[in-house]
Amino acid sequence: MSEPVITEYAGARGARITGSYQYSRDGVHVYDSNRVLKRLYLFDPSSDMMTERDPLRKDKILRRFMFDRNGMLEETFSFGQSPRTFRYEDGGRQIVVREGGDYGAVGKTFTFESTGISETGWGRHGEIERVYVFEPGNDAITVRNGGWYGDIDRTIIFEGIGASLFREPEAFLQFLMFTERWSNERAEEPQAVRADAGRGMQPAAGHSRYAFTGKRHTTSGEETGKRGDARTDGSTEGESVPQNQDNTPMQKSSDIPFEERRKGRKP
Repeated sequence: MSEPVITEYAGARGARITGSYQYSRDGVHVYDSNRVLKRLYLFDPSSDMMTERDPLRKDKILRRFMFDRNGMLEETFSFGQSPRTFRYEDGGRQIVVREGGDYGAVGKTFTFESTGISETGWGRHGEIERVYVFEPGNDAITVRNGGWYGDIDRTIIFEGIGASLFREPEAFLQFLMFTERWSNERAEEPQAVRADAGRGMQPAAGHSRYAFTGKRHTTSGEETGKRGDARTDGSTEGESVPQNQDNTPMQKSSDIPFEERRKGRKP
């Protein structure tokens, strides 16, 4: 039996392929449109952990994702880059993202709804930036910008694995991490591909044993417990937008180019 494959299209289903995600028993390989390995994620169910590895040096950890009953902690290993926390709220029906630890400023929120998951921009009361629509047939997730009827940004097709697996909060966090698009990856796309995605148009030419098997989060309505501020750089975040030591705004870890993260340097 072949391993599950997730294929990503720029815009609607059948548009240009921009990448793919190959599952194996040990993790996920992320390829670009030319089948070049760009990122590598390995599962460690015994430690409730997933790690992102350097594709050229698999022993080098770039990021570490620690799961517990309250959510996930993303640890980075680049100097000056703060971790992010992803905490379940409202009985697991919402995920709140904070930059810099459990007491950092709220960056994004993800809300689980009947037809999919909505992503709200900076702060708890920001506008919807994008939505992840779980399509009928359990074989596709459509990513739309701006709301449920916004332009199609990406269509993600699943083969050998059901899309509904990622409706569970912990599995969705894994999906969110390995489908993130770094700024340099976006810049490398051909201009025509970006145009197709912006229009949401098709151009003329053209529960699984593989998921993370650590302890699963249950939506029992339990209140999220408060823990100490888990950090890798020892600094303290304020309640507003995170700042560096020179009082300039700190760049969000999701905006850090992959190449810079791999080299361990600031962008």
